[in-house]
Amino acid sequence: MTDRIEWTRHADGVVELQLARADKMNALDPAMFDALIEAGEALRDDRAVRAVVISGRGKAFCAGLDMASFERMQQQGAGSGVLGEGAAGADLVVRTHGISNAAQQVAMVWREVPVPVIAAVHGVAFGGGLQVALGADIRIVAPDTKLSVMEIKWGLVPDMAGMVLMRELARSDVVRELTFTGRIFSGEEALRIGFATRVATDPLAEALQMAHEIAGKSPDAIRAGKRLLNASASHSAAEMLLAESVEQKALIGSPNQAEAVKANIERRAPSFSAPA
Repeated sequence: MTDRIEWTRHADGVVELQLARADKMNALDPAMFDALIEAGEALRDDRAVRAVVISGRGKAFCAGLDMASFERMQQQGAGSGVLGEGAAGADLVVRTHGISNAAQQVAMVWREVPVPVIAAVHGVAFGGGLQVALGADIRIVAPDTKLSVMEIKWGLVPDMAGMVLMRELARSDVVRELTFTGRIFSGEEALRIGFATRVATDPLAEALQMAHEIAGKSPDAIRAGKRLLNASASHSAAEMLLAESVEQKALIGSPNQAEAVKANIERRAPSFSAPA
């Protein structure tokens, strides 16, 4: 791992990731892009993880793309990646991570992590920083956070999976207005329009509390739930009904499902095994 992200592993399987470039408000430079992808892909294959919390050290969650990257873009010209030799330095139209390019993977990788990912957002979440947060399953945002779909300020469009992620959360006209204007809005407004799950004066504390609660649930059911929710964006009703049945059939009578029932009947905390 690089020095861009600080990892904390809790005993119950909660993993805390903190963007650690506080002097630059955790802005996205090549090393931060690479660190986010590396962290997400490592967690994707980690059977011990139960929930993930992403936050930013210092005054902000993430201020978006590092200014030096815009300077490189101007020097390199249109059509090239803006981060030099970093994660997004290649031709943007080349798919390097499944359906995504490297810049898009910074947000989309959190959908690939098989457990809930919670973003604790404070300070600012601008441009690419907002898109990283939108890739999480849940966003807990401080009410005075400043957020923006800021790409239009630089003559660009959201291209870190924002167009996929925003349409799941807010009405089309709201997404269009924010994309066309780039205006800054608050955490309170983010809650009203659907970009925030809830607001909290201490987003990190609330995110960790939620993550520990999730970590106490059956890991098999949690992972099955995330698979179903991910699929719901692209599957038909018939496909989703069948997928529900397939997941439920696999859960019923499994060791962790039996333990959930037994623990509830015996009024005790469950003791789950690692997911199969």
